[in-house]
Amino acid sequence: MSEPDIVLIRVSGADRPGITAALTEVLGRYDVTILDIGQSVIHDTLSLGLLVLLPEEAASCAVFRELLFAAHELGLTIRFTPVGSDDYEAWVAEQGRPRHIVTLLGRKLAAEHIARVARVVTDNGLNIERIDRLSGRISLREAGAAPQRESVEIWLKGEVADIAALHAEFLHLAQEMAVDIAIQEDDIFRRNRRLVCFDMDSTLIQVEVIDELARAAGVGEQVAEITEAAMRGELDFKESFRRRMALLRGMDESVLAEVAARLPLTDGAERLISTLKQLGYRIAILSGGFTYFAEHLKRRLGIDYVYANRLEFESGKLTGRVTGEVVDGQRKAALLQEIARKEGIRLEQVIAVGDGANDLPMLAIAGLGIAFHAKPLVKQQARHAIATMGLDGILYLLGMRDEDLRRLAAE
Repeated sequence: MSEPDIVLIRVSGADRPGITAALTEVLGRYDVTILDIGQSVIHDTLSLGLLVLLPEEAASCAVFRELLFAAHELGLTIRFTPVGSDDYEAWVAEQGRPRHIVTLLGRKLAAEHIARVARVVTDNGLNIERIDRLSGRISLREAGAAPQRESVEIWLKGEVADIAALHAEFLHLAQEMAVDIAIQEDDIFRRNRRLVCFDMDSTLIQVEVIDELARAAGVGEQVAEITEAAMRGELDFKESFRRRMALLRGMDESVLAEVAARLPLTDGAERLISTLKQLGYRIAILSGGFTYFAEHLKRRLGIDYVYANRLEFESGKLTGRVTGEVVDGQRKAALLQEIARKEGIRLEQVIAVGDGANDLPMLAIAGLGIAFHAKPLVKQQARHAIATMGLDGILYLLGMRDEDLRRLAAE
């Protein structure tokens, strides 16, 4: 049995309408099978590849002659490379193997950032298969044209021997260069997230509510010290919570209302949530803070689920206690699973976002766990981290492009 005639056709040149139609029409006339096709355009310059199988009865010289003529008419360069059957079968065998995507985010990305990420990729025996820019094009003529956020998506080919070690390597590089680098497996779940669970304090909002209350009560320093110890993982959350609450005993409810009215949202929070809501996502707050303030955010942002600690009042004043089970790290993870079951989705379809040690259990079980402007301990243990931009940077981790987001916002 004779070897099949497999040829890689590479086309490059100035882009214009009708190129793909003209070339594939030639292949169609000779009953050529297209085994694979890929095309990209950057700054109106085309790169097109076609892997084709010539039928046994085809007059191959005539096919190539017509393709050369068509390319010449279109002002294109065209090259033909024979592909051996063994090489082709090895390529076929690669399908189904895990693929990974590196997302590079920053206020401004330079060649050095891409070069150093690419070097880590190479040093780990991986190959870059594709690079896409997710952030929009920047005009150099407009005043203040410097980008406020940029993102590039890098598609990798090859086996990742130790994903945890690669995460750690990228985290170290990200901290050194003041950018964010995330690596995810490209699977069906990455493209089908359905639920986002947010921590509230210092994540969805810019402050720790209990610290705001403590300042109003004149016990700010004492509460702040306990909060920091808990967030660093140095103090059990429930114990730290009881100590802080006791310091607030006797506070009037009117003070809480004033604090709730001025809660500062984190940069990008409204854009992220409104976008995800338009796309059918469900949004939850899982907080070690208080329902009093989480319910305020629920009304303001259209949150679907709120789970936090319920303050106890007597005669309009805080008792220094909460009612019901304290929402600590383990409770957050259990609630995340409970909501996922209720929504009929898998944990791989859940995004969890938090900044403290008590967020680690839910970050660990979510399909996409993100440490947001987090403490060093949390960044080291979480699989993904964002430290250079707002919450809407998460949209880039989902593969969304600025142009798509602008179109969605306009609707």
